[in-house]
Amino acid sequence: YGHSNQLRQARAMGDYLIVGVHTDEEIAKHKGPPVFTQEERYKMVQAIKWVDEIAPGAPYVTTLETLDKYNCDFCVHGDDITLTIDGKDTYEEVKTAGRYRECKRTQGVSTTDLVGRMLLMTKAHHSNIDEDLDYRKHTDNFGKGPKGHSPWTGVSQFLQTSQKIIQFASGKEPQPGDTIIYVAGAFDLFHIGHVDFLEKVHQLAEKPYIIVGLHFDQEVNRYKGKNYPIMNIHERTLSVLACRYVSEVVIGAPYAVTADLLDHFRVTLVCHGKTEVVPDKDGSDPYEEPKRRGIFQLVDSGSNLTTDLIVRRIIQNRLEFEARNQKKEAKELAALEARKRLEEEKH
Repeated sequence: YGHSNQLRQARAMGDYLIVGVHTDEEIAKHKGPPVFTQEERYKMVQAIKWVDEIAPGAPYVTTLETLDKYNCDFCVHGDDITLTIDGKDTYEEVKTAGRYRECKRTQGVSTTDLVGRMLLMTKAHHSNIDEDLDYRKHTDNFGKGPKGHSPWTGVSQFLQTSQKIIQFASGKEPQPGDTIIYVAGAFDLFHIGHVDFLEKVHQLAEKPYIIVGLHFDQEVNRYKGKNYPIMNIHERTLSVLACRYVSEVVIGAPYAVTADLLDHFRVTLVCHGKTEVVPDKDGSDPYEEPKRRGIFQLVDSGSNLTTDLIVRRIIQNRLEFEARNQKKEAKELAALEARKRLEEEKH
């Protein structure tokens, strides 16, 4: 939602927004291994409602040649500086030419912070991973920065305002002839699996009006366990609202899809994805009412990506990162000792 907010601000500065997305190779070279593949990232960015077009394989350093190639008047970036691997400002050329604009960073969110929350949650909560010795060996370092203490609180610093929700919301009421479709869930770490599901749901009707019911954090924790959700209800609201297939969000929707809810929103169809449906607190099926009305439909998104899988990718990346660092440190130490020996031999 931090990226979405940046794209929303950029779109407001002009008439047509083209978003350049880097390849995996470019990111690995300048920043470290990406969590999502380039294909996943292309699709994710394209699903954000303020994006008109994407430029796949965009160079890490933005040049005037790139702007001219896509017939762009200027480019926009957040007010945090990005540097290349050798410490150069990636926007130097376009800044000098006066074809650069800046937008405000979203306070209280960063990819690093989210990654930190995921790494912290693995320490105590991924019981299914505890059996794995490779993971167990590293768990003590998971939530720690290079100095050995945790740079993350594991708590979101993001503060929601009504203004931010208004900026993200479509503000469109359902129109006569619209098919009102209701879907509900956690939609945690809003990802390509969610996008694929919402796109499939969107294709079910000629004029779809999709309402997403988001469950409160405590409810998500009840049925997902561990330390879920990673994103709180406010963050999940913005992430879902930024998706072009979504018309409206119910913040803190009831777990059971009740007759009241269906009547209030005049719901025509209720959809659920491939994920398991956990019974309600009293053991009942949360979709009992829509099933009774014959308006329930299972939708296969065709994607196997889940929030759990993303967390696993993050852990794997972290393990590889730690292993690389340890190798590097061992190499440096060996070189230092070799130099010491040479000095001693000289004397």
